[in-house]
Parts: sequence; C-alpha cells; structure tokens
Amino acid sequence: MNEFLIDKLQVRRAFSRAARGYDAAAVLQREVCQRMLERLDFIKLQPARVLDAGSGTGWGTRQLAQRYPAAQVVALDMALGMLHVARDQSGWWRKLFAGSQQSHLCADVEVLPLAAGSVEMVWSNLTLQWCNDLPATFRELHRVLKVDGLLMFSTFGPDTLKELRSSFRGVDGYSHVNRFADMHDIGDILVHSGFAEPVMDMEIITLTYDDVKSVMQDLRGIGAHNATAGRAQGMMGKAAWQAVLENYERHRRSGKLPATFEVVYGHAWKPKPQVTGDGAQIIRTPFKL
Repeated sequence: MNEFLIDKLQVRRAFSRAARGYDAAAVLQREVCQRMLERLDFIKLQPARVLDAGSGTGWGTRQLAQRYPAAQVVALDMALGMLHVARDQSGWWRKLFAGSQQSHLCADVEVLPLAAGSVEMVWSNLTLQWCNDLPATFRELHRVLKVDGLLMFSTFGPDTLKELRSSFRGVDGYSHVNRFADMHDIGDILVHSGFAEPVMDMEIITLTYDDVKSVMQDLRGIGAHNATAGRAQGMMGKAAWQAVLENYERHRRSGKLPATFEVVYGHAWKPKPQVTGDGAQIIRTPFKL
C-alpha cells in the first residue's frame, strides 16, 4: 500500500464539513487566487466557457465570472458541501452581474464528466495536491480543453508544511502530512500530457502562529485534514502529541511558530495536434522504451 495515497472519501467529508466556515479560514487560498488572477492580466484570452476545477466555496469562480462576464463558468468540486455554499453565494452575485452564467458540478478532477474540447480555459487553485495520479489528471484537463485553450493552476510543492512534517518525524510509524510534487516534475508531466509552452514558477509563503494548536485549527478550518492512506485511524496518544509540540517549538522564531507553504504556479496551452507528412496524428505517450 502507498502510505501517501489520498483517501478521496475522507477528503470529500472533510471539505464538506469545513464548507460553512471555510471562507473565514481560507486566507492563503484567497491570496494565491488573487495572485493567479493578476497573472491573467498578461494573457490575451476571452473564453466562452471556463472550468474552475476544485472551486471550493466559489470565491475564485466569482472572480472569474467578473473578469469574463460573457463566459459560462463551471464550478467543479468533489465536496458537495462546498458546492452548496458556492451556489448560495452565487445567488446574490448573479443579481449584481446579470450576465454571469455559473453552473455547479460535483465531480473529481481526476475523472471529469465533461466532453472533449468543451472549454477554452481550465483554472485550478490549490486543488491538484489532492490528486493521486497527476499525469492522468493533466491528461484529463488536456482532453476537455479546446485547441489553443489555457490551463492555469497553483498547487503546493515539497517544502509545504515542512515544520509540521519534521515535528511528526520519528514520533510514530504513521504518515501525517501529504506528499507534494516538485515543480520541475510537474513541468515534465505537463509536456508528456500534451501541453505546450509550460511556464512554471514558485514562491514561499510563510504564515506565523502563536502555538501549534492554532496551526492545526487553521488546517482543519479549510478541510485540510490528513487524508493519506498511511494515517493513524485513532487519536494520537498524549505522549506522542507532546513530542510533536516540543519538536515544533524548535522552529519558533521571534516569538512565532512558522508554517511554510511552497506555492507552485503553472500555465500551459493545448496546441494543435502534430501530424506526420501523410496527415496521421502524432500521439505522445508518457512511456519510455
């Protein structure tokens, strides 16, 4: 068994439970979304249909609808509770922006219930880290994009929550923090999945807290529970938890405990299919012979 395999049922439940209080806790998610939106200022694209893959409570969906008022924006999330909140929020939004067209779809980003070539833009803010098969996910996103369509996303890199990960190390034999893909590996996967002109970059965002309890409360507030297959099924013992607290205290600087997030940004385009001299389509495969 892969101990870092994501339990999708656990993820759905956790995010659904967190949905009503999510917006109050999702400071980092909104900040990253805002930085992604600023990047769109440099991209000339007027999509007729946008897929917000991993839309959560719909804050980013509403920003996209405002930026592209003539577009249909499809909010897709695997947690039904998130979509309920998003739908409630979109009611007053439609009154302000009468031309806005939003629809909500409960589904997994790894298996999209959308037709091939049905959207001009796929947007995904801090969702791909919940996917078990990143190459398959990118192939799905490539499939639903039209030719010359844009994929823009953010996700977390390997240094995310490094303080928390190191604090749990050696305490027990379970996994406690998700494993995150490296930026360079993501870029390679994009190319193998058929995307062209991938642009990747990364930045470190550090949040600070008074104590470890506040770190964990923030993570629970956004539904970011440990959903790995190798997690413990019961409560952590008092002695083990005390060891985690003592380990984390070693990271305290200037009176505060840091929580590091390595944020990876990327965008790429779906190019026209390559063909041979006799007109046969060239199909890329991820396999090396």
